[in-house]
Amino acid sequence: MSWKRSERLIDMTNYLLSHPRDLISLTFFAERYNAAKSSISEDITILKDVFELQGIGKLITIPGAAGGVKYFVQVKEDQVKPFIKNLCELLAVPDRLLPGGYLYMQDIIGNPQITDQVGRMFASKFSDQEIDAVMTVATKGIPLAYATARYLNVPVVIVRKDTKVTEGSTVSINYVSGSTKRIQTMLLARKSLKEGSRVLIVDDFMKAGGTINGMISLLSEFNASHVGIAVLIEAEEVEDRLVEQYTSVVKLSNVDVREKKITVSEGNYFTK
Repeated sequence: MSWKRSERLIDMTNYLLSHPRDLISLTFFAERYNAAKSSISEDITILKDVFELQGIGKLITIPGAAGGVKYFVQVKEDQVKPFIKNLCELLAVPDRLLPGGYLYMQDIIGNPQITDQVGRMFASKFSDQEIDAVMTVATKGIPLAYATARYLNVPVVIVRKDTKVTEGSTVSINYVSGSTKRIQTMLLARKSLKEGSRVLIVDDFMKAGGTINGMISLLSEFNASHVGIAVLIEAEEVEDRLVEQYTSVVKLSNVDVREKKITVSEGNYFTK
């Protein structure tokens, strides 16, 4: 089959977007499209310029016989700022308040467009890191973790607070909740994470950081390490925060139950 350049560009774009961070050889594309490597190189140059101009991501070419091209997701500040602003407005709706000062979040966590965009942002933030897995704790952080892992092309590891018979043997630790100061337990299946893995921790909400600190401690049981922490929402005025280095999309400053007012602002995504 003979491919026109326009057809090659469309198919190549789709393939690269579906295989982020994979090294794809020029030989693979040349055989796929029955084209010369020189033509494939020209195609990649075209895509590289368009990807960067439109904020789709960046293409990294690696020379040599074992080289090829890799796609890394990347977001532009001018494209993400409006998204964060809209997210803040959505979170500040008074009807979101629940008894006890909690916020209803399911409509946001369950919105595939929102979670996908947050996943792109997290993957872009840590695109230059060597990452083997994305870790989160059940349950609300799971959609965000999967969205992030999709763009990093790595598996998701889910920490739980109860045992699942289908997961086999587990490693468990006790940790102190940063907000309630209570001792709690979290566990992870032994087969879910390889020793020495480099892990990105993702969660939906962080107050004092006790749960995230617990996940960091759990990683040490696997001789693994965390390369970063990314949260959708951080609580601003927290005493004795247990986590210092993290990336947040939005910041929850105040919840006034009596006045039914929620104060939300941009997080530290662009400053960290």
